Amino acid sequence: MADYLMGIDYGTGGAKACIINTEGKVLAYAFREYPIITKKPRWSEHDAHLYWQIAEQIVKECIGQAQIDAREIRGIGTSSALPSMVMVDKNHEPVALAYNLMDRRATDEVKWLKENIGEDKIFKLTGNRLDDHPLIVNLMWEKNNRPKVYQKIYKALTMDGFIRLKLTGKATVNYGAGAFHGVAWDIRNHHFDAKMLEAVDIDAKLLPSAYPCEEIIGEVTRQAAESTGLAPGTPICAGTVDCCAGWTGGGAIYEGDIHINLGSVGNFGIVHETTDFLKPMIACAHTIDSSHTYVTVPSTMTGGQLLRYIRETFSQLELEIERVLKVDAYELLNLEAEKIPPGSDGLVVLPYLMGERTPIWDVDARGVIFGLSLSHTKGHLVRAAMESVAYALYHNFEMVKKAGWKMNYPVVFNEGGAKSKLWRKIITDVINVPTVFLKNRTGAPYGDAILAGVATGVFKDFSVAREWAEYADPLEPFQENHQIYMEYFQIYRRIYEHLKDDFKELSKLRKQYIK
Repeated sequence: MADYLMGIDYGTGGAKACIINTEGKVLAYAFREYPIITKKPRWSEHDAHLYWQIAEQIVKECIGQAQIDAREIRGIGTSSALPSMVMVDKNHEPVALAYNLMDRRATDEVKWLKENIGEDKIFKLTGNRLDDHPLIVNLMWEKNNRPKVYQKIYKALTMDGFIRLKLTGKATVNYGAGAFHGVAWDIRNHHFDAKMLEAVDIDAKLLPSAYPCEEIIGEVTRQAAESTGLAPGTPICAGTVDCCAGWTGGGAIYEGDIHINLGSVGNFGIVHETTDFLKPMIACAHTIDSSHTYVTVPSTMTGGQLLRYIRETFSQLELEIERVLKVDAYELLNLEAEKIPPGSDGLVVLPYLMGERTPIWDVDARGVIFGLSLSHTKGHLVRAAMESVAYALYHNFEMVKKAGWKMNYPVVFNEGGAKSKLWRKIITDVINVPTVFLKNRTGAPYGDAILAGVATGVFKDFSVAREWAEYADPLEPFQENHQIYMEYFQIYRRIYEHLKDDFKELSKLRKQYIK
């Protein structure tokens, strides 16, 4: 019998799965979208029942595509976009809609924590700022606002934790995902701090057991096997964070390696071993040697999601062409943006459609189109949106450079909208360093499959990921464009500074008038 490995990843917009062989070849890939539910300001949710329904579909589809015997799958790795939260009862069924990473409702709980626990104390323990509304903060919100829902909770899990629960019957969290529980997660010792949980009045029993990413945590149950087509007893490892999975699959396994994602969220990750964490950034244990290695993840809330918003809201013509002629609507938008010069003829966008993460940490910030005139076209708007994400990434990138950390070049473009050469060129010119494009871009599920291979002993270590990574289309920054972008970047920064108090006033009005 042959050896195969499977990876399953849950993002903000959909779920993916793949099967690889022991030479790293992708034999099957499947994807399904699910809707993002935004029924109230600052709320962003999924129907958690869809997670498992989709898992059943994509796992079966991959096994069918690969034309293999499910008994030949030696292990499965999982990951998901974080922070997220799925609340389940004792029957392992969701008790409410699931939180995804764009949810920002728990502002009162954050305020309470700042006043009663203190940001410095939380950062010292967790290595992360408080404002990202991690899972424990959302549990506090549930306890304060929906006590009947809170009383039904057996376990509070991440999206991938929920899938592992359904597969194995065990409630688990990996060391990487633990950081996104926040508040009580001890990032250096990889466990929940009992004293901090007591201080915030959250029952430790609601939280799952923590494991290194590379550890086997259970096996596929007979019930899960019947639902998915997997073989009972297939090993499941603890998994990892989605971005870390993608970067692992792309070969980011050495200190100083940097990969950029333009998925629903735009971010980059830098691998390091130091525990002197940067306060404005996000940090978590990396997939590689997760007990000792970390990734710092500067992140803008709306990366590829910004282009998805433009496609779905303002691009009916492009979507109709896609439907009739099978030409990707995103490619059509790219063609329009390519006609526009750097700086978008004076059009500047703030991409904060769902607030912003690093480094400004402002839940009230919102999108802005600045400098709009009758001479601007849809192409201008698309390019300015791309440039805005580049500015958001650069805002973080220059802070990491100033910290003096080891940084390996070229920077690697990995998942999501990075397939757009125009967007890659814009970001290369803005951040002003050489870049390359990861050619074999199966993304997070590919890294999950490699993780499963290491966890089960199929691979001796993660070096295969670097061996299999194909880097293509090297780009060098064009200095003239960089100078233009730096002038617009200063305006980009000032627009936010001018408007940040107005964003707070607008938020108050939304609370008052939008129910």
